[in-house]
Amino acid sequence: MKIELIQAALREQGLDGWLFYDHHGRDPLAYTILGFPAGHVTRRWFYLVPAVGEPKKLVHRIESGRLDSLPGARAMYSSWQELEGGLAGMLEGVTRVAMQYSPRNAIMYVSMVDAGTVEMLRELGKEIVSSADLVSEFEAVLTEEQLATHYVAQGKIDAILAEGWREMGRRVRSGHADEFGMVEWLSEAMRREDLVWEHGPNVSVGPNSADSHYEPTRESSRVIARGDFVLIDIWGKVDRPDGVFYDITWTGVVDREPTEREQRVFDVVRDARDAAIALVEGRFAAGAPIEGWEADDAARAVIREAGMGEFFTHRTGHNIGTEIHGSGAHLDNLETHDVRRILENTCFSVEPGIYFPGEFGVRNEVDMIARKGSAAVTGRVQRELVRI
Repeated sequence: MKIELIQAALREQGLDGWLFYDHHGRDPLAYTILGFPAGHVTRRWFYLVPAVGEPKKLVHRIESGRLDSLPGARAMYSSWQELEGGLAGMLEGVTRVAMQYSPRNAIMYVSMVDAGTVEMLRELGKEIVSSADLVSEFEAVLTEEQLATHYVAQGKIDAILAEGWREMGRRVRSGHADEFGMVEWLSEAMRREDLVWEHGPNVSVGPNSADSHYEPTRESSRVIARGDFVLIDIWGKVDRPDGVFYDITWTGVVDREPTEREQRVFDVVRDARDAAIALVEGRFAAGAPIEGWEADDAARAVIREAGMGEFFTHRTGHNIGTEIHGSGAHLDNLETHDVRRILENTCFSVEPGIYFPGEFGVRNEVDMIARKGSAAVTGRVQRELVRI
């Protein structure tokens, strides 16, 4: 934990402090940002990082050592009356306080503090504001070493996917191709490259590609045959705690040319992806801020203009870090109105999709990394449907 950097960020945002709070592991962000293990938490603890001055701790007497690894003066409580009095003392002189809170739960990814605790603090005269941008700054911003791990994963996964399409073709010709078999092949290829991942990858054929979170099993696996439409979503990272994920989705057709409708849908999705990319690139090149919802709007406008807006049923993209869905800004003005800024040295996906239930779906996913003065796609970019 870098107290000085947190305090500088608080002063820049006009905040008096950042109040961390947990009970029974409700706030995993607190532990990663403060840099200490969660352990078995059975009593409430509070930790204040003020904009100026020494941090303060409030812990229960039977878990008095809970925050010992963190700097700052310690106060203790046993009763609920002592707790409220301790909080009043801890927050004396502090008015505008950041917490893992989001007004109206608009950004639920950071909305960890329960309503009752917020009510109690407001009764003490405190203004509780969202820590969303602070969380992004201290959780989503990546080091140069971390960014390098993303490119290692990118090179390996791009090569695995390219060979995966060829393997699918070989299996179709032999009459022994199915979704789960291809998932196993892709998984084994990633293991050989010392990559790790969560769930997946996903191989979806025909109507299954219209389910954006479809996961084949051995029992439900659909055969892949000539004439099919196929979607592959694949992601992974190098096997180290600070490794950063690479996450892509491509689509293709087996042993034929795409239909006019398939080609039209693919083109619209591709253009929507490129519209979001262009907006992000332009803002960073100009040194201008951009919030997650704006990039979502850019992609969604293309799909709506094509008359397919109702079939784009998820956000345009998500933050990427050491977890596949990271703690920074998502490209979202559908599921949430994400007003978090896309920050320098963060990674995120751009993945619009159009899904026709019972028929097929197209998603086209790339990753981007934003830097000071520039933002760019990190891997191969699909421009045409794959011919398998």
